[in-house]
Amino acid sequence: MSRRNWLLFAAMCVIWGIPYLLIRIAVRNVSPADLVFARTGIAAVMLLPIAVWRHELMPVLRRWRPLVAYTVVELAVPWLLLSDAETKLSSSLSGLLVAAVPLVGVVILAGIGGERHEPVGRSTLAGLIMGLVGVGALVGLDLHQLDGLALLEIAVVVLGYALGPIILSRSLSDLPGIGVVTGSLVLTALIYAPFAIIDPPQHLPGGAIASVLVLASVCTALAFVLFFALIAGIGPARAVVITYVNPAVAVLLGVAALGERFTVGMAVGFPLILAGSILGARRRSERPELVEVS
Repeated sequence: MSRRNWLLFAAMCVIWGIPYLLIRIAVRNVSPADLVFARTGIAAVMLLPIAVWRHELMPVLRRWRPLVAYTVVELAVPWLLLSDAETKLSSSLSGLLVAAVPLVGVVILAGIGGERHEPVGRSTLAGLIMGLVGVGALVGLDLHQLDGLALLEIAVVVLGYALGPIILSRSLSDLPGIGVVTGSLVLTALIYAPFAIIDPPQHLPGGAIASVLVLASVCTALAFVLFFALIAGIGPARAVVITYVNPAVAVLLGVAALGERFTVGMAVGFPLILAGSILGARRRSERPELVEVS
């Protein structure tokens, strides 16, 4: 890769690893619904002029049905549930649990079949089993300090993050990326606007404000621009590797910045999930890239 592509790759590994930290800080003072509105609203305002100037929005709006489906499963529902889960779970644990997205994506693709279906081979099956054992270790070894509802919310987040790229690949892949993202952000902001109007935050310390602004401007608006530039430079198959680095960044930041505990479950579970994801998602050059948008 060129130096520019390496810089883009490194930037994306960090940028999509820090949202878990920022969400954890923000939800101390901002409700999950208000946070989703602020994040998507600010990002939409930043990206909308670009999409309009490039004439990328109208073609996307004409394909509104798959756009709505993609928005619901990739942004609107996961971002709300992830924010709510992080009121009860640490940012580092949340990031590690979301690392199971590639595993769930492989299972979904194997189940729905179609022209892009590949039989589940031995390496894929071994990866799925390894990843499942890793998730079991991550949760089971620390079960005494986990919230059941929050774990269920993270499970829905993982499912949504796995379904989103499949919808994108099958129904929206021929449309301009910035247009799709902008349309999804605008739609999500409109969904959550009533909640922000009815129940606005009462007190916003500097840390919460900074977290929301960075989450919206850097981890959402800028991140998508850089991600599409990275895909253009190295292709989607290699760009998906950032998925395996983001959780490690989330753990490092959670432990270093918030003093979160690095537990036995994390030490045992994450390597298994990481290895299982890599092994299970091998040989899928024709499959949609399973990149979760943190």
